[in-house]
Amino acid sequence: MTNTIKENHSSSPKVFAIVVGEHSGDTLGAGLMQAIINVYPDAKFVGIGGPKMQALGFESLFAMEELSVMGIVEVLGRIRRLLFVRKSLVEYFSVNKPEVFIGIDAPDFNINLEAKLKHHGIKTVHYVSPSVWAWREKRVFKIAGATNLVLSLLPFEKAFYDKHNVPCKFVGHTLADDIPLVSDKAQARAELGLNNCKKILALMPGSRGGELSRLVEPFLASAKVLLAEDPSLTFVVPMITEHRAQQFRALHQQFAPEIPLTVFINQTQTVMAASDCLLTASGTVTLEAALIKRPMVITYSFNWLTYLLGKLMVKLKYFSLPNLMVNRALVPELLQREVTVDNIVPLIKERLYQDQSALNEAFTDIHRQLKQNASEQAAKAVIELINQGHV
Repeated sequence: MTNTIKENHSSSPKVFAIVVGEHSGDTLGAGLMQAIINVYPDAKFVGIGGPKMQALGFESLFAMEELSVMGIVEVLGRIRRLLFVRKSLVEYFSVNKPEVFIGIDAPDFNINLEAKLKHHGIKTVHYVSPSVWAWREKRVFKIAGATNLVLSLLPFEKAFYDKHNVPCKFVGHTLADDIPLVSDKAQARAELGLNNCKKILALMPGSRGGELSRLVEPFLASAKVLLAEDPSLTFVVPMITEHRAQQFRALHQQFAPEIPLTVFINQTQTVMAASDCLLTASGTVTLEAALIKRPMVITYSFNWLTYLLGKLMVKLKYFSLPNLMVNRALVPELLQREVTVDNIVPLIKERLYQDQSALNEAFTDIHRQLKQNASEQAAKAVIELINQGHV
């Protein structure tokens, strides 16, 4: 059975509603849009999207940053605005009914929205499974009621939904499709104008403002110790936007202006490929790092109340995607109070200066599992759903 979707020459334009909440969702959304456009060249897309989706003609009714909130406490501080955005979307799509609504990640926002739209007779898809296998397992029944289909990025997620008889398709991950099996370090360094002979450590304190503000200080303090031991060590910092870069630069000047480093904007994958090791916040970026085959130390730092509430609810042995994929401690994870110089420095040194070939083999296995032509698989599943007769 071919993975290629055959082109449809229907003359009536189809409208696809999509809502994403952050940059990783924007990447998934853009890939899905392009795969749908290959089938329906005149398709229309509307909802909430980021710059990559808008470059393909997406009409965003609200800024994507409206939904870029992480943590229970942080969400509570924005609840009135989030409720207004959701109410507005329900009203808009109830009048301007799309062929299908696709919520990409942002489960706390999107699943409630999907439930309301499904009640109005709109077919709904949730792309990127919430972590129901990690906490509040009974949410799977809410998801089943809110969606016609779940598109999962990871194979163990489909097994979970199958157990509960919830329609789910494993589509793989677009990052695994886009990132080559071997990332050329020398080429990446040449692109960025970096010295090919020195050790390079990437400092990646996150793309969200609160997360970045909590992690920059221990990251720079660790960099100071590492630089004292190896004065040739080079530090690079990828930032997703100029706004976040300005926030980082201000914190750099506050905590450790004496540390030389270079900030790169919107070149995250190239910076990772150019590096020997990454000191990073949690999130999708850890999967990118695994696919680029770079060793990493992963850190988690939340608002203290969010952390306490999460500790009560989450029952996971591991948190990062690389470790979850293999169900073992493939890469080190430091959580909350563990994010200290004394913990970070030895872990970084071990990964900067020791052989990482066994780790690379494990990363390559992960890459092959996830390389499934994800955008095309997702588009195929969405199109099959809209061609079915009822919600």
